[in-house]
Amino acid sequence: MAVLTINGREFPSPDIGGNLVVATNVSDGKNALGEFIGQRVGRDQYKFENLQWKFLDAATWAAMLQEFDKFVVTAKIPDMVHNQMMTIRVYPGNRTATPVELNNGELPILYRDCKVNIIDCGVME
Repeated sequence: MAVLTINGREFPSPDIGGNLVVATNVSDGKNALGEFIGQRVGRDQYKFENLQWKFLDAATWAAMLQEFDKFVVTAKIPDMVHNQMMTIRVYPGNRTATPVELNNGELPILYRDCKVNIIDCGVME
């Protein structure tokens, strides 16, 4: 089973990172007495950040980027709250990579340090 599935396509597990974040949105903060007066708003939001692959061939990285090119995608990621996989709508943060090998000095055929964050859109699947 893949740790990252985008639009039903399984991709390699990241080599580094893959930090899971759960954020709770609240309506307000604290009053002048330092007492919390807000209420929880909606559901917890998830982020799968610092996903990094040390090396990916150009075809695999391009396939991942093409899925993210749709911008809002369906992702299946680990849910650390319930210790199971979850499916949510996400969008990608910046996508970066460094070409390390070129075919005939033109197009990259190998990248290093391929990175992306995926961020919850707030809609469950």
